[in-house]
Amino acid sequence: MITFLIGLTILFGGAFFYGKFCEKVISPTNEKTPAIRLNDGVDFVPLSKWRAALIELLNIAGTGPVLGPIQGILFGPIAFLTIPIGCVFGGAVHDYMSGMISMKNDGEQMPALIKRFLGKNIYIIYNIFISLLMLLVGAVFIYTPGDLFVSQILNADASKLNYTVIIVYGTIFIYYLLATLFPIDKIIGKVYPIFGFILLLSAVGIFFGLFIDGYPLSEVWDIGIFDIHPAGEHFIPIFFVTVACGIVSGFHSTQAAMIARTVTDEHEGRTIFYNAMIAEGFIAMSWAAATMGIMNLGIIDVATVQKSAVLVVGIVAKDLLGEIGGMVAVLGVIVLAITSGDTALRSLRLMIGDSFNIDQRKKINSFTLAFMIFTFVGIILYIAKTDAQGFAILWRYFAWANETIAVFAFAMISIFMMKKNMPYLMALIPGAFYMYIISSYILHAKIGFGLEWDVSYILAGILSAAYMGLIIKFGKNNSGLT
Repeated sequence: MITFLIGLTILFGGAFFYGKFCEKVISPTNEKTPAIRLNDGVDFVPLSKWRAALIELLNIAGTGPVLGPIQGILFGPIAFLTIPIGCVFGGAVHDYMSGMISMKNDGEQMPALIKRFLGKNIYIIYNIFISLLMLLVGAVFIYTPGDLFVSQILNADASKLNYTVIIVYGTIFIYYLLATLFPIDKIIGKVYPIFGFILLLSAVGIFFGLFIDGYPLSEVWDIGIFDIHPAGEHFIPIFFVTVACGIVSGFHSTQAAMIARTVTDEHEGRTIFYNAMIAEGFIAMSWAAATMGIMNLGIIDVATVQKSAVLVVGIVAKDLLGEIGGMVAVLGVIVLAITSGDTALRSLRLMIGDSFNIDQRKKINSFTLAFMIFTFVGIILYIAKTDAQGFAILWRYFAWANETIAVFAFAMISIFMMKKNMPYLMALIPGAFYMYIISSYILHAKIGFGLEWDVSYILAGILSAAYMGLIIKFGKNNSGLT
């Protein structure tokens, strides 16, 4: 338990001090925000600080900070240290700076910010990756909450595409469509307080259950740090791809940019963006600890964790909180997924519209874009559900694309900070680290190039060094960018 408590101290202590430092660096102003200046009643809609913060948390916290840490804890208690360190110095910086830079540029979405600070060529590449990621997010966050609801709430078979699964998927699909089309304060702004209560209740319940039930947690000095994964997985890069949403997630930058259109005061940014990511780190820490504890008690084995993280959610929740409390906790996890999937598809609609200068105040334009997006999501979902290995492949591509988008975001943040004479290394260093992660992963993975680990590590190091060098050179050669 000591390693776990040290990790929590790093998470909350680091958030307080480094969060204040980030705020000092970005220097919030008293100027009117886009939510006020450009209020259109659809996407630019002023919201209160706590409502915006709650929506941001629900947007970014999909099943990633639950299912990821459940798998990630197989690497041992080192997860209790790497999650908070990465969250404080990587993920929270990524989210906060993305949201603040958007606010300072008329609420521009990430593709527009990439084009503004990295140029047209990178913008084209980014658009391809971000569109793919959003479609995958939409599919993943129909698949996982749907299966959780069918298997854990309805106690039915979710292993194949049957009538129960179709009805549940269809219901989520319809909600996503409504949330994508209607003004943000009409659907998302109204139902999220209810979702938020369920989410917070489940997360807090799991956390306190660890202490009340006395779950035994391993210490990093007793087990070791690296090379202890039961399947022999390499800590770098596999851990950081697996636990992406609890540490650094490129998807978050798109959500921060969207919520930037609702913030009424730049000084609220740290609460809304930085601290929301810290809350996600707390969720990740709690589920990682709960999984380790239930394994140490012998209630579940390693094979179960490896086979189905979704199944572990139900077992952990019911063991810690009982039948009723466990059901609430499972509903909390379902809420996490649904409240990320809806805004992912909404973000995709906004980004496509902005990229092609489509006036989405006209309902026919918004509906046409939404119809095209949902058609692609439906095709991806069908393939994933009808293929025995479909979801495994879907999740791997989703995880890798997610981290790749973060690399683009860190590059954009770095250039912005260079132009403003800010300490840009605070964005460039985590960006280079994740360049190493995504490069070594895709160079070795079967879904990538299938190279040996040694070769993958060397090439990834070269690519990471090139990433840093090119960003510094580009920033110095393009001082006119604003």
